[in-house]
Amino acid sequence: MLSFDEAWRRVIGSASVLSTEAVALEEANGRVLSETLYAPSPMPAFDYSAMDGYAVDTTSFVDEVPFVFAIRGESRTGRPAPALEPGTVCRIFTGAPLPACADAVVMQEDVTVTGDTACFRHAPPPGAHVRRAGEDLAAGAVALEAGTRLCPYQLGLVAALDRDSVVVSRRPRLGILCTGDELRRPGSAPRAASIPESNSVVISALAQGAGARVTTLAPTSDSLDETRAKIAAALNDNDVLVTVGGVSVGDYDVVRPALQAEGVVLELYKVAMKPGKPLTLGRRGAALVLGLPGNPMSAQVTFALFGLPLLRRLQGERVVRRQPRRCRLATPLRQKPGRRGFYPATLDADVVTPVSGQASGSTVSLARAHALIVVPEDSGGYDANDVVDVFVLSEL
Repeated sequence: MLSFDEAWRRVIGSASVLSTEAVALEEANGRVLSETLYAPSPMPAFDYSAMDGYAVDTTSFVDEVPFVFAIRGESRTGRPAPALEPGTVCRIFTGAPLPACADAVVMQEDVTVTGDTACFRHAPPPGAHVRRAGEDLAAGAVALEAGTRLCPYQLGLVAALDRDSVVVSRRPRLGILCTGDELRRPGSAPRAASIPESNSVVISALAQGAGARVTTLAPTSDSLDETRAKIAAALNDNDVLVTVGGVSVGDYDVVRPALQAEGVVLELYKVAMKPGKPLTLGRRGAALVLGLPGNPMSAQVTFALFGLPLLRRLQGERVVRRQPRRCRLATPLRQKPGRRGFYPATLDADVVTPVSGQASGSTVSLARAHALIVVPEDSGGYDANDVVDVFVLSEL
């Protein structure tokens, strides 16, 4: 049985970054950048005013207060700025280019205007309320590094770089195959001893959030031949096949023999973690297989901890897993040493409370949780008020 850390390294190390494609900016949300973007020109491109007010030459403020100047000209956004006449000031608006020879802006609230003259109570310092060219990025500076996931704010920067398309990693194709005679589609007619299949819904939503294109296959029975046939088809169509259930050693656990019969080389089996010990990683050619246990909490936790980082690595994302937070435990939490524990919990500011019902077969615990408390494999647990490592579910 592998340690959690060694299993995680093997799963992430199995991934090779997928091919790239150019997409329009409107289609790039959530995609992972495959090229480093550089500023083609300074950002901002020119000196401009950060306020509505008056552009001035601070060297003109040489007489005793109050300082009185004639108002000449106006600088507006989208138009070239007029030159600043010596001994005058220029009306200017937020975002408008700074006139030549001006080196500061005085807010209109600090200026008394009478007709065509402006009276200033104080001499401004050079650079006041001015945004300088290149203040954000110099020409040629790195704007976004390859491996950055493009979310709305990054897309805004791409647009500001005057780009209408970007080169990104291809979306991973992920197939989900749940196994078990007991499974049926949610909302379908109940039958004796059947249960609605829920794992694929969770895994699909998580995978799509990580950028994958997801295909959910109809659940297969505990028949080796049927399971093998569905695995064979799925391996041809996907970069990653996620199987759920049937990877243990029971009489009806047919996934491992079905995978091996289809030429999948199994690279790990069993991980010292709770929940989720029977985790399998396999490969056939370029296709990867992640075999998850069937119990809902086990399947969903193992996919969040292993499957999501795997998808990010396939897309070349620079950070595939965030570091845990440090939080204070509200109530005691115990475990039998030997496996690393991940326990659903609620989170209120920096206080974390284990939810009731930690059984791996529960479909309720994670739905009520915000986080996973991490208990090391050599630990028997924690007391109330101990500081613990926590993975926030929304950040996994």
